[in-house]
Amino acid sequence: MALAHHTLVAWQRADDLFLKLHQLSLKAFPVFEKYELGGQLRRAAFSVPVNIVEGFATEYRRRRVSFLYVAKSSLAEVGYCIHAACRLGYIDPKLATDLDVEIRRVGAPLAGLIASERLKIKTRTASVIVFIFLLGSRLM
Repeated sequence: MALAHHTLVAWQRADDLFLKLHQLSLKAFPVFEKYELGGQLRRAAFSVPVNIVEGFATEYRRRRVSFLYVAKSSLAEVGYCIHAACRLGYIDPKLATDLDVEIRRVGAPLAGLIASERLKIKTRTASVIVFIFLLGSRLM
């Protein structure tokens, strides 16, 4: 049985990106950077799929959206780590550009998930308001 997050394109791409960046940081970065910039890159890249998983493990939509926003923020951090690694000469500009494309390929469906979950919250809230209004008008 697949877990809820396994079917999400955002999670699948974030998972692939994490594995790629984990290996890259251990192979391409200088030894002293494996624990500094490399460690930060690995933590940020790991945070993206992990927060998607946590978000879809909760039944509360507002909490889910919060986790998805953390994933989005971590993805932005990954982007900066790649930028810094390129400027420091640890990875070449072509690879940095390719990774930026992959980051955007995670970001697009992640933004879609956030928008979808926020719409569900608004729809639910509007339904409750209408229900309360109708209930109140019947009691008068």
